[in-house]
Amino acid sequence: MIKYLIEKEFKQIWRDRFLLVLIPLLPALVMLVFPWATTMEIKSVNISVLDYDHTPLSAKLINKISSTSYFNITAVAMNKREANDHISSGVADMVIEIPNGFEKELVNDRTSSLMVLANAVNGSKAGFGTSYLNAIIIDFAAQMNFAQGAISLNTMGGISVEPYYWFNPSMDYKIPMIPALIVLIVTLLVGFLPSMNIVAEKESGTIEQINVTPVSKFAFIAGKLIPYWIIGVIVLSIAILVSYLMFGLQPKGSIFLLYGISIFFILGISAMGLLISNYSSTMQQAMFTMFFLIIIIILMSGILTPISSMPEWAQVIAAINPMTYFAEIMKLIYLKGSTLADLMQYIYPLVVFFVIIFAWAMLSYRKRG
Repeated sequence: MIKYLIEKEFKQIWRDRFLLVLIPLLPALVMLVFPWATTMEIKSVNISVLDYDHTPLSAKLINKISSTSYFNITAVAMNKREANDHISSGVADMVIEIPNGFEKELVNDRTSSLMVLANAVNGSKAGFGTSYLNAIIIDFAAQMNFAQGAISLNTMGGISVEPYYWFNPSMDYKIPMIPALIVLIVTLLVGFLPSMNIVAEKESGTIEQINVTPVSKFAFIAGKLIPYWIIGVIVLSIAILVSYLMFGLQPKGSIFLLYGISIFFILGISAMGLLISNYSSTMQQAMFTMFFLIIIIILMSGILTPISSMPEWAQVIAAINPMTYFAEIMKLIYLKGSTLADLMQYIYPLVVFFVIIFAWAMLSYRKRG
């Protein structure tokens, strides 16, 4: 019986030309466009310079800042009021103030101070820009110390720091972003498509024909889920392939383990879509309900902001969010090469979520006839 229900679902999908284009095209476009469009790098930050020192050393610092691709010197201020006007008018995003006696203090004491003012209307730009500028200034101070006889270029006060970043040595923002995007694409497609399935049959009247057949609730829901599980695997495969061809990124761990775990997540999210479709009377109602839930799931999954930084009530929601665990699994397999033993603590919640939602979807289907 399930075989014929699955065949019916695929025939319906095959007749929908929009879905046939959407299923392969959406993951390909998202993987091609989003990593470049949603860049976490901040470039071309406009800086206004307020130089009270007017010495060769202050000029060297300004040249070092302007020589990078991160900053543009767009204005020179004569006083603080003019510098503030540059920020308020949008001429500059940041102001660097070089105090009088900057060169003298740096040469004699090897220490000095600078003031940086940043327009924090765009918090990310202000935060990253200040961080980049701070790194440039520290490097400039280290060079000055080295020129004056310090032991090595990296020596600051007798401490040598050589940072190494595990799992992402180049600090490329796209490396952690791509696994998150894969999870996002799979969630959107296998969530929205099932949510409009049963309610579409209600509106067309075909559900009444199924209700008078001896099809059990289990067979009906299983027959609906399996096609969307296959679609989810296809979407996952396209996203993985595009990420490898475009960015050279492939899982460090087992690809078979990744596919095996994805079964529970895809089936769980698809069952949630069917559950919403069971309770919905119209396509619009199902669509908006699923949209609301998907937004909550994405925001509370930790792929946009760290869960540890969320308030306690949000962390409770994240703890029951299946996307939280699948996103962590995807990241660990892709970046760390984690094994099954490492991932068991994340797999158990996905299995529990699938069992509960599948049972709820099956019981909530009201079969009449």
